[in-house]
Amino acid sequence: MKIPKGLRDKRDIGGTAKTRKCSVSECSEIVIRSLSENTWKKYIEKAGLKLKDEPTHRLYLCKAHYNQSNKVRKSQEKIFQKKGFLDNRSSTKKGQWEI
Repeated sequence: MKIPKGLRDKRDIGGTAKTRKCSVSECSEIVIRSLSENTWKKYIEKAGLKLKDEPTHRLYLCKAHYNQSNKVRKSQEKIFQKKGFLDNRSSTKKGQWEI
């Protein structure tokens, strides 16, 4: 039977941030960030960190591991940053318009 949100005990649903431990294997530090697994998993793996197998779709990271994965994310975003259309590129002709 489904219990309404107002009547549910929040502690039964998975724990608070103070009681959660880092999702990186062999780390038992307290969590400071809760991140989406879909967007952050590739950055964490490129940082050389190994994750625990957890059924949730969230990743919980301590301060040190968050900093490592965030450095990788920022470096990847810098590489794939979009260029503006007003930068100094050689003009190429596409149809009638010159770009």
